[in-house]
Amino acid sequence: MRLALDAMGGDNAPSVTVSGALLAAAQTNHEIILVGQEAVLKLELARHKKIPPNISIVNADEIITMDDHPAQAVRQKKNSSIVVAALLVAENKADAFFTAGNSGAAMAAAMIYLGRIEGISRPAITAILPTSCGQTVLIDVGANSDCKPKHLLEFALMGRIYTEKLFGIKNPTIGLLSIGEEETKGNELTIETYNTLKNSGMNFIGNIEGRDITAGKADVVVCDGFVGNVVLKFAEGISKMLLTLVKEELKSHPLAWISLPFIWAALKDLRKRVDYSEHGGAPLLGVNGACLIGHGRSNEKAIKNALINAGHYAELNVHKHIAEEIKKFTLDDTNE
Repeated sequence: MRLALDAMGGDNAPSVTVSGALLAAAQTNHEIILVGQEAVLKLELARHKKIPPNISIVNADEIITMDDHPAQAVRQKKNSSIVVAALLVAENKADAFFTAGNSGAAMAAAMIYLGRIEGISRPAITAILPTSCGQTVLIDVGANSDCKPKHLLEFALMGRIYTEKLFGIKNPTIGLLSIGEEETKGNELTIETYNTLKNSGMNFIGNIEGRDITAGKADVVVCDGFVGNVVLKFAEGISKMLLTLVKEELKSHPLAWISLPFIWAALKDLRKRVDYSEHGGAPLLGVNGACLIGHGRSNEKAIKNALINAGHYAELNVHKHIAEEIKKFTLDDTNE
């Protein structure tokens, strides 16, 4: 797999992005293409002792900052690292691209250069959240703050296909995030969407509440991007806080602190389950290609895992499966 990395995107780029790319290149056979200002990237690579042969550079002189207007920046800065990375995928010179930079610009670049899948009106970002019995897919987590029922129906379909391909779950359960389990609970959007999903033919189990996410009640949880982004950021904050509290409580109890070597493996496993950097990037579903978006604060571990997961995502050809399924779904819907 050829993976294009926006090496200039992120709070600590390019040092962290280059370090993460080197880690990914050392652990996989993927070709990692660093996209950014060539002179800067060569200097950054020179800081490292050994450069794997599967690392290359594609020059992009411009940078889209976090303060830039996403759509305008993509149109005006056509030689930016985000745009060039997206173009590499569009021109079949890369199989996927990842950025920890301006997420709005990444979505705009993917929309403009990769294009939407026919039948999908709005692409959506998905995230994987840990649960007490495994994990669940949350969609959308930030691409669309204002939605209509048909958009959430599309999210459910894309989330279902993504879950099937990624986890091998046949006919995964789908829950609609609301403020109560009853179908009459929620705002106008969730009430209308409930009936739409109920009649969709998918494995819809009804409304679920926030506490049901961590209980693993549904394989796929559907919501608009405003709600989803709040849930995602809250979950990340809670995870970090709980790990900090565990550490503080262990220190405050001498006997517990002495036993740390015996429970360290369990704590490491716990941290791995709730650490966002284990996934690194969230796929943008609904575009004709593989695009993953990460946190601006991503560390080198997050960059490494994002690239590895980008390769896996591209291998699964999720966007092609969505394109096939949306045609069948639209046809069945039309026949009704």
